[in-house]
Amino acid sequence: MKVKIMAAAVAAIAAVALSSCKSQYEMLLNSNDVDLKYEAAFRYFNEAKFTKAAALFESISVVTGGTERDDTVQYYWGLSNYRAKDYYTAETNFGKFLESYPRSPFSSEARFLRLDCMYRSTLRYELDQSPTYRAIDAISQFMKEYPDASHADVCREMLNDLNARLDTKAFEAARLYYKMEDYIASRVAFRNVLKDDSENIFREDILYYIAMSSYKYAQLSVLQKQKERYMTFVDDYLNFIGEYPDSEYRRELDTIYRRVQRILGRYPGQQAVGADMEEHDDRVFEKERRRLNREQKAIMRKGARLNEKLVDDTEDMVILRGMENESEAKSENF
Repeated sequence: MKVKIMAAAVAAIAAVALSSCKSQYEMLLNSNDVDLKYEAAFRYFNEAKFTKAAALFESISVVTGGTERDDTVQYYWGLSNYRAKDYYTAETNFGKFLESYPRSPFSSEARFLRLDCMYRSTLRYELDQSPTYRAIDAISQFMKEYPDASHADVCREMLNDLNARLDTKAFEAARLYYKMEDYIASRVAFRNVLKDDSENIFREDILYYIAMSSYKYAQLSVLQKQKERYMTFVDDYLNFIGEYPDSEYRRELDTIYRRVQRILGRYPGQQAVGADMEEHDDRVFEKERRRLNREQKAIMRKGARLNEKLVDDTEDMVILRGMENESEAKSENF
């Protein structure tokens, strides 16, 4: 009994202590003593209690406007929110600070921290990139106005990362059509990516997918349309190897190119003209078409056999399980 009473007493004392601490901070926050709040705000800041420090600096800012302390209060209000990882509020704080005190000793650091807040508020490439465009514009403007700033290297890294994010989003959006096997839309989308940004970091991959889209689209085309669409692949292939002769994609595309050359009837040292060329091409087209159909039917038959085997195996397992259950039931009856 005494132990329970003592435990309850300790708990009550702890609760009172916590309540008094909380009420002490709230009383300080609601106090009109600016000097006391100013000192306490820095104490909380130095103790890494940034949320409490930000609240106190915000409270002080109401009465320090126009005084010598105001730029310090405004700057540390933003810095406290920055350290608390409230980047949206911190960006607003630093923006207002720079409008009011562009020549403050804190202004150089505030400019960079504002950009860093914008950078940290951007989203991964799958999501809306409006914050990314906004951050790129702000960082680019900063680099133009302050090319020799102490944070110039960090800003360049930010720009590279943000531009890479936009390149990735554009590339993946175009590749989605390729994965969906909509090859004509895929080719158009990839070409538009390079039209919008010829220096996209995925340029090599994009040119590869343009060529592959042309080839696969030609494969799926009706016989009368295949020739001109294979010719489109040839153009895309030549564009690719002209820019990336040593690419890791080269071997695959070379193999496809030789296959297309056979389909088109372009053998080294041979020339066919007029009606003979057309007749030769038609025979080659038809032969290749039949080969592709045979391959597709073989794949379908193989898949059907695998499905049948899977069904049979499943049925066998069900039958065996039923027999085992029946045997166990009979044993229990005996």
